[in-house]
Amino acid sequence: MDKKAARSRRSRKTRVRIAEQLATRLVVSRSNCHIYAQIIAPEGNKVLASASTLEADVRKDGKGGGNKAAAERVGTRIAEKAKSLGIEAVAFDRSGFRFHGRVKALAEAARAGGLKF
Repeated sequence: MDKKAARSRRSRKTRVRIAEQLATRLVVSRSNCHIYAQIIAPEGNKVLASASTLEADVRKDGKGGGNKAAAERVGTRIAEKAKSLGIEAVAFDRSGFRFHGRVKALAEAARAGGLKF
């Protein structure tokens, strides 16, 4: 099994489990240069809030979007947006990415911002 197939398998298992819970989910996606976070409705048909390293507010604070510091800024930004919508608890969907590095930094910053996983 190659790397992409393994990530796809992990993400499919996670999304099935979250769909059974009918929970609002925090989806994280990353590329080499950027990291993205979205809060998706329990039905899975609507994006309620999003944040990424492409946003001007996130970019002005530091240089680069492919590092842990940028992931922390995105995590705090998505937590702020969720709080303004009245969302307290989410299910963390890491899209099959392993929970370390930038994904972990984003999750910890979102937790520190007040989101409960």
